[in-house]
Amino acid sequence: MRAAVRYGVLGLLALTVIAAVIGYLVAGLPGVWGALIGAAVGGGFILFTALGVLLTAKLPAITAGAVLLGTWLLKLILAIVVMVLLKPLDFYSKGALVLTIIFALIIVLGAETYGVLSQRALYVEPRSSSDDGNGENDTQ
Repeated sequence: MRAAVRYGVLGLLALTVIAAVIGYLVAGLPGVWGALIGAAVGGGFILFTALGVLLTAKLPAITAGAVLLGTWLLKLILAIVVMVLLKPLDFYSKGALVLTIIFALIIVLGAETYGVLSQRALYVEPRSSSDDGNGENDTQ
């Protein structure tokens, strides 16, 4: 999961720079603000899930699931609150905000997926050399 978070952060940083430059070229300073806010909301939403998985990896499955569900609900509420608070304001470009959120979700999720899939991990537990091969230990 560390690789997934690392690739996600790198993807988000690259997207933020590119979106801010494009936002500035298209809409000026409001485009930069829209890109920065969009990267924070979209990228943060996905990255906090990966961080939550990483931090709860050693907890029992039921506890980790409860923590992840709680943080997901908190993220959803925070995203809604941020959008409601930003709606009446006009210092940012709404187009840059929406496009950056969409691209942040796609890029960060793709980068995290690549990070998980590119890591070598055992799919089965190796048998110890003391196993006699008669299948008695296969019931675990």
